[in-house]
Amino acid sequence: MEKKMLLSPNGNFYKANLHCHCTVSDGQWTSWQVKEEYQKQGYSIIAFTDHMDYRRHTTLDDDSFLTIGAFEANIDAPAEQYPDWNTRPVYHLNFYDTRPEGRDCAKVPMPEQVYTMENVNAYIKARKDEGFLCCYNHPWWSVQTYEDYAPLENLDFFEIYNYGCEVEGMNGYAPQAYDELLRTGHRVHCFATDDNHDRSPLGDPRNDSFGGFTMIQAESLTYDAVIKALVEGRTYASMGPLIHGLWLEGNRLTIQCDPVERIGLITQGRDGQWAFANPGESLTEASFELTGDEGYVRLQLRDARGLYANTNAYFVKELLG
Repeated sequence: MEKKMLLSPNGNFYKANLHCHCTVSDGQWTSWQVKEEYQKQGYSIIAFTDHMDYRRHTTLDDDSFLTIGAFEANIDAPAEQYPDWNTRPVYHLNFYDTRPEGRDCAKVPMPEQVYTMENVNAYIKARKDEGFLCCYNHPWWSVQTYEDYAPLENLDFFEIYNYGCEVEGMNGYAPQAYDELLRTGHRVHCFATDDNHDRSPLGDPRNDSFGGFTMIQAESLTYDAVIKALVEGRTYASMGPLIHGLWLEGNRLTIQCDPVERIGLITQGRDGQWAFANPGESLTEASFELTGDEGYVRLQLRDARGLYANTNAYFVKELLG
């Protein structure tokens, strides 16, 4: 029976941080320092998402390292209504440029600070029409609820894990928000990111680099190939465990991974399937039979350190074809 490869064991995986700040905005490292330190940790791709400032960093690009043109747009609730910054809701959205060649970065409009759904959705659509992909970031840190993010439109990605938010306030992991988006009809892939600012030195437990990453399976380390992989969802999000392969054979979904203690098949409803390792043992593979009635499925892995990896969601009727 033919296998439908979602993530091929024989493909090229590239480690990426798709939410990164440098001295262009409020990060403490220069872009060159970011490249140097991240390459030491096995990263090949960085999206510099500095606040309200789109710049390219193509001088960093070489055969082993690629930068994605990106920026982070902030739309904050009015200070008059929320004078305490600690409880002020905000929208933070990352935008990734699919057509950077010839674009004048300085002419990319930043959003008006009008905290309405109409303004937020209009801004997302305008950037989408110009060739950007959009990620909705860190809902817990943003002091937002279901009512704030369910009506968003034209999203491509969701930040299921933000290491910087986890370091700062233990509010960086948001799988429930991902499922809420999926259950309301959003077709979004999930990212794990650092959102690093590096205000604390390396080695300090408060340093916010190297804790969340997205693995991208692309044909090559080139801009077009990586963007194509992002659009097609040939990615997964992780705090640590690596996924080596994911495929469908008939109605059976199989995953291969680093040693973990638990692998779960999460669905649109409450019924899922779980594979458990016995005490003192680990799993490196699991298979789940799909009925076709799951709505969507996504796999969540947890290792012995309590670190998670998450696949994107796959809508079952389309998956089974």
